[in-house]
Amino acid sequence: MKWNKTHIFLAIFLPIQVLLLQILAKNPAFVERYYSNGIYPTISSFFRIIFGWIPFSVGDILLAFGVFIFFRFLFRLIKTRFRNFIPKIIHLVAILSIIYFCFYLFWGFNYYREPLAKNLHYQQQKYSTEQLTKVTKHIIEQLNFYQQKITQNDTIKVENIYQPKEMYSIALVGYENLANDIPQLKYQHSSVKSSLMSLLQTYNGTSGYLNPLTGEAQVNDKIPKTSYPTTTCHEMAHQIGFAAENEANFVGFLAANYNDDVYFKYASYRMAFGYCISEIRKRDTEKSKELWLTVNKGIIKDFNASYSFWQEYKNPFEPLVKKGYNAYLKANNQAKGVESYNYVVDLLISYFESSNQL
Repeated sequence: MKWNKTHIFLAIFLPIQVLLLQILAKNPAFVERYYSNGIYPTISSFFRIIFGWIPFSVGDILLAFGVFIFFRFLFRLIKTRFRNFIPKIIHLVAILSIIYFCFYLFWGFNYYREPLAKNLHYQQQKYSTEQLTKVTKHIIEQLNFYQQKITQNDTIKVENIYQPKEMYSIALVGYENLANDIPQLKYQHSSVKSSLMSLLQTYNGTSGYLNPLTGEAQVNDKIPKTSYPTTTCHEMAHQIGFAAENEANFVGFLAANYNDDVYFKYASYRMAFGYCISEIRKRDTEKSKELWLTVNKGIIKDFNASYSFWQEYKNPFEPLVKKGYNAYLKANNQAKGVESYNYVVDLLISYFESSNQL
């Protein structure tokens, strides 16, 4: 196998890209202005227009093809007893260099933008347990209200009546309403799809993902439907440039909460309650139990059903996947890894306090 100059150049370019990324990571204002609010909206809209009309997930097929190529490469390497090993490795690194470049150019630089709290002018500071409790009580009131409104009985579990494609369309309404108050959260050119790998995602313990190479939001269509609206809105938040998981969760909450549909309203408060009650449990177990007593029985049934669903798909590989994802998050400006999801509570408290809903 001959040495390929292009492969060598691309392989050398990979560590240069890593170095440039570290420099950009120290300049969030630059990333915010010239990437997240500069070229990214154009790139994002382009991919959503190109792939949004296709009824199936192009990103899933691309991912599966990539995995196939990788294992074929390993198989051939072993079959040939590592003949021409160095040129082949350089070829592989060259491909990784291209993927790395596309990942960050098409979406990944958003990990290094300025915090959403700063853009929304939230004065974030360490919140007290009293503040957290007050917000949680308000969320419970709203959650109970929408559960009762949907079922007409506080002991009946909510059953979402929509099919996935219907929810993808309804989610747009929430973003339209949200953009009237917060223009930077405007969403255009829908490209939200049910993942072809939903079963695999379920075994991995994941509800969805954004494919940065196609700009498609992939939703696991096997998850419990009561959480489907917020999962959809979460993945759409990734599409409009909020890469950090805590921020995508918060934007997903807002988009579902601003929706006129009661199932989306319910889902938004359901998600918010889950995060807040989890944080209270860490601080004060007795207070957590006390608050759970004020939650409608139908909502408790809903949470129990969701827990049972995920327990059914527990497997030995799931922790490995989560460790891998944790490492990925830490490598992309989220120092706390999967724990960064919990920082949505900070944003929720800032939101409810600043909007005078308490």
